[in-house]
Amino acid sequence: MKNKILLLYAITAMLLFSACNAYKNVPYFQDLDKSKQSSEDIKNFSPLTIQKSDILGITVSSLNPKAYSDSSARLSGYLVDQHGEIRLPLIGKIPAEGLTTGVLADQIQEKLRTYLREPAVTVRMLNFKVSVMGDVLKPDVYKILSERVTVTEALTMAGDLNITAKRKNILLIREVDGKREFIPIDITSAKLFTSPYYYLKNNDVLYVQPDKTKYASVDGGYRTVSLVLSALSIVAIVLSNSLR
Repeated sequence: MKNKILLLYAITAMLLFSACNAYKNVPYFQDLDKSKQSSEDIKNFSPLTIQKSDILGITVSSLNPKAYSDSSARLSGYLVDQHGEIRLPLIGKIPAEGLTTGVLADQIQEKLRTYLREPAVTVRMLNFKVSVMGDVLKPDVYKILSERVTVTEALTMAGDLNITAKRKNILLIREVDGKREFIPIDITSAKLFTSPYYYLKNNDVLYVQPDKTKYASVDGGYRTVSLVLSALSIVAIVLSNSLR
């Protein structure tokens, strides 16, 4: 009988340890001292650059506005072609790939000085989006209105991770120069803030993998094992009390 009780105690201890160990994987930024204020310089942000197939919103104003008119493109935007160029009224083709929207706006403005009086140009990226899929509350494709979005912001837009999500191995999928990169991200560590992948780029995909507890909630075999272990722990407690 003593051996059986010891076995049941061991099972109960294992269940308690498993629960505690599971909680350790839940909090974010575990190596960050949250009890005191701190600051650090942001060194890993680089401005978003224009790529092939991007759609740009370009607005031109001047003292002689009738000299420049392109109302249809103003609504739909300008597509960056496979040569990395866009075509504009008056000035024709102009390289855009690899430039920031600010640099491109300056270049367009300079070229338009030949045709317009005191032109002012603004350029915005119209198709900046990131996808969040997997074990989150609201998986979706999210359109980004600004030109700066982080991993934590994207996950927050998706309603945050479910409690069953793996936090140490979120997969970032990124296409760069015709190649697809797969980058693991650990959001339980504050090192995420200094990672070169903290700031997302256009068309990035975040995949949040569920852990086994998510699978257990829909799989009968896992659920049965869980119920049996819970029952054994209750039996261990009852036997322990009855033998005192």
